[in-house]
Amino acid sequence: MSTSIHQRQQQQPHLHHPHLSSPSSISPRNPPNWQRPMSIFGRTGLLSLLTLMVVVGVLLPTMRMRMPDGFLSRTSVSKWRDYTLAQAAEFVGKNGTVIVCAVSQPYLPFLNNWLISIARQKHQDKVLVIAEDYATLYTVNQKWPGHAVLVPPAPDAQTAHKFGSMGFFNFTSRRPRHLLNILELGYNVMYNDVDMVWLADPFPYLQGDHDVYFTDDMTAVKPLNHSHDLPPPGKKGRTYICSCMIFMRPTSGAKLVMKKWIEELQAQPWSKAKKANDQPAFNWALNRTAGEVDLYLLPQAAFPTGGLYFKNKTWVQETKGKHVIIHNNYITGFEKKIKRFQEYGLWFVDDHAQESPLGKI
Repeated sequence: MSTSIHQRQQQQPHLHHPHLSSPSSISPRNPPNWQRPMSIFGRTGLLSLLTLMVVVGVLLPTMRMRMPDGFLSRTSVSKWRDYTLAQAAEFVGKNGTVIVCAVSQPYLPFLNNWLISIARQKHQDKVLVIAEDYATLYTVNQKWPGHAVLVPPAPDAQTAHKFGSMGFFNFTSRRPRHLLNILELGYNVMYNDVDMVWLADPFPYLQGDHDVYFTDDMTAVKPLNHSHDLPPPGKKGRTYICSCMIFMRPTSGAKLVMKKWIEELQAQPWSKAKKANDQPAFNWALNRTAGEVDLYLLPQAAFPTGGLYFKNKTWVQETKGKHVIIHNNYITGFEKKIKRFQEYGLWFVDDHAQESPLGKI
């Protein structure tokens, strides 16, 4: 943001008039050669005042319309830069619960789509957007004050990263730190990726007092009454739990999983040879803490992976009416995800933006 917008106009230097050099220079006998001050109540004065009011009335709204969408005053910018995670969690935490997502500017349309679906379930007030760049921080807080926070340092890149890229790894690897911090503040926390859509209220499915709730990312169909235990490891020696939909209570067990997740990410950094992402590390963290932590696998019919929901029409029909949160995964690419949502009637932004707390962005 250019600081020139906010710079104060320099004060004009005071002109030194020769007739003001001494009190005696102004007298009835020797009046200075000045014109009489124009009275605002005279015809000319009233006309000038009316002209000024018209100009201001026309130009000021136009100037405001031309300001960039994310424009904020210096005071507001400073306020949101200094806004802390603790302050944000306290502001949005309803009944001790915070719904969290992490977003960079290219994914604002997905954020809005996700928010529309949450607003339909009356849970939007609990949402906290963790902005991964300052443009997102200012855009969200301008339209929906207090619902976005940036936890520094912000990642450098502001482009939509492809799955498996270093940028994607750097973006997603910040997630467990954010979630752990919120748990340490004493809140229940639900994390969602923003390429999800809520079709029903998920909270009734968070039964019991388990530490960590999660969904299976495997496409194999499970029986409707499947076990809620952590599934057995797959071919790579670990489970295939999705790291994109997680609910946790502020327990020592949940905090332990987040700490292990952070450790696993540090032990498995991204490289060109091994294009890591955050999900394997999350699974290793679950597997290695399973004996110490109370884990709960959410029902597949309610929380299906995209590889099942979008690719198995028979299963979708058999479980119709049971779906709660749909994840648009098992597909890569910004435009491809939007197109798939559109084809299934799950892209709400174009026709229902007014239902989002952000409105149209």
